[in-house]
Amino acid sequence: MVALFQKSSPYVVPGVIDLTQPSLWIAVGSICFNPLYWNIVAQNEYHNKTITKILGGRRYLGCYLLAVSIFSLGIVRDHLYNLALKDQPTHELLQQPWVKPAAAVLFASGNIFVLTSMYALGVTGTYLGDYFGILMDSMVTGFPFNVMANPMYWGSSMSFVAVALWFGKPAGLVLSVLVVVVYALALRFEEPFTANIYRQADKQKKAEAEKQALLESDGPASGTRNRSRRTPSKPKA
Repeated sequence: MVALFQKSSPYVVPGVIDLTQPSLWIAVGSICFNPLYWNIVAQNEYHNKTITKILGGRRYLGCYLLAVSIFSLGIVRDHLYNLALKDQPTHELLQQPWVKPAAAVLFASGNIFVLTSMYALGVTGTYLGDYFGILMDSMVTGFPFNVMANPMYWGSSMSFVAVALWFGKPAGLVLSVLVVVVYALALRFEEPFTANIYRQADKQKKAEAEKQALLESDGPASGTRNRSRRTPSKPKA
C-alpha cells in the first residue's frame, strides 16, 4: 500500500538509467574531457611548441610523454565507465542468451581495430606526432584503414557498446552514444587540422625541391655568368 503512494524520481527510469548516481556523471566528465585534453595540448604544441621548448627541443620525447598521458587517461576513463555501470540498473532485454556472445564478438572486433591501428601508425602516428612535426612518410592504407576511416575511434566505441551489452546495462549504451558523439565532434576539428599540417609540409617540401633543382641547374651556368661579369681588360695600344 505504501508503494502506491511513493513518488517516483524523475531522474530514475527503472531498468534503464539512474541519473542520481554521481558515478554516472563522473564517467560523462571523463569521456568528454579526454578528447578535449589531447586536442588542446596538441594544437598548442603545433602553434607554440610549448612541450618541445620545455624539453630542450626533444620533440620525440614530448610526443612520447603526451602518449603516456593520453593512454593513462584512457585507462582512467574506462575504469570510471565500469564503475558507473555497477551503479546502474540492468534490463531484461539485455539479458537474453544471445547478448553476451554478441558482446564478446563486438569487443574482440573493436580491439582488433584499435590494436592494428596502433601497430600500423606506430607511437608517433597514433599519439599526434604530426603536431610535433613528426610526419609520416605516406598515408597508411592497409588494414584496418582499408575497412573504415578512423578505426581507433570506432573500434573504441564498439568496445564501450560491448561492455554495456555484456553487463546488460542500458545506461552503458547511453554513455556509448556519448562516446560516439564526442569522437565525431573531435574529428571535425582533427581531420581538417591534420590535413592542413600535411598540406603545408607538402608545400614546403615542393618549394625546397624546386629551390634545390634551381641551384643544381644554375650551378654550371653560374660560373659562366661570373666570368661574363668580370671587368674586361683594357685594349692594348
